[in-house]
Amino acid sequence: LCTIVRSLNEVNQASLRDLTMVQRITYRRRLSYNTRSNRVKKVRTPGGKLVFQYLKKRPTVPKCPVTGLKIKGVKPATNQEKSRMSKRLKTVTRAYGGVLSHKAVRDKIVRAFLIEEQKIVMKMLIAKGKKE
Repeated sequence: LCTIVRSLNEVNQASLRDLTMVQRITYRRRLSYNTRSNRVKKVRTPGGKLVFQYLKKRPTVPKCPVTGLKIKGVKPATNQEKSRMSKRLKTVTRAYGGVLSHKAVRDKIVRAFLIEEQKIVMKMLIAKGKKE
């Protein structure tokens, strides 16, 4: 009988442990909606309290103004972080590197080549016209 009472006691204590209330957490700032600027993570303090820690917005990768593609090889960083980064991480070693995407640069080169070709053809036609 004693063992049955003890085991029931243990079961009751275990169920009480499971039923303990979870600590409620509230925002620390005035904005009370779950928006992009109000992102938080739960952190347990050394005192055992659960509190919200606010997360910073992470910067995005720069995009090409012509094609709209993300520029590969450039790290997303804030201006403050960029000042501490090496040049290798902020640009791409090519013409218009870190500003235009590879497709935009390729199109620019092809367009320039075709314009030069067209000028040469026009000169040849004018020269042919003068001979006749």
